[in-house]
Amino acid sequence: MRISGSFLAASAVTLKVGVVFWVLVAWRTPGGEPWDAPAFWTVVYPIALGIAAALGACFPRHAWLWGLLFMALEVPVAAMASGFGPMFLAGLVYAAVLAVPAMAIAAAVGALRRRLHEA
Repeated sequence: MRISGSFLAASAVTLKVGVVFWVLVAWRTPGGEPWDAPAFWTVVYPIALGIAAALGACFPRHAWLWGLLFMALEVPVAAMASGFGPMFLAGLVYAAVLAVPAMAIAAAVGALRRRLHEA
């Protein structure tokens, strides 16, 4: 994968959006771990998938990567909020599992955007 200016821009936007989103979620969650939010499955995760889709639409090249990066940012935010402990590895695994749908959605939206752009 060749690193270009657009790749760096997409990475920077994803990092900024991801950190802001997960910090806001952690701030509103008792204990600071986003996946412990009472409305994680009904509000937070669907919004996160929507953001992954938007990132895939905005940056269709390597769109799956933006879904992965966005969801992976949940782990350092949780670690900063609640500290590094024995559950850190479990958090990494949990974030990786949660990232799979985000990666698929971002990739699908990115592919759709590329296809529509070609037509």
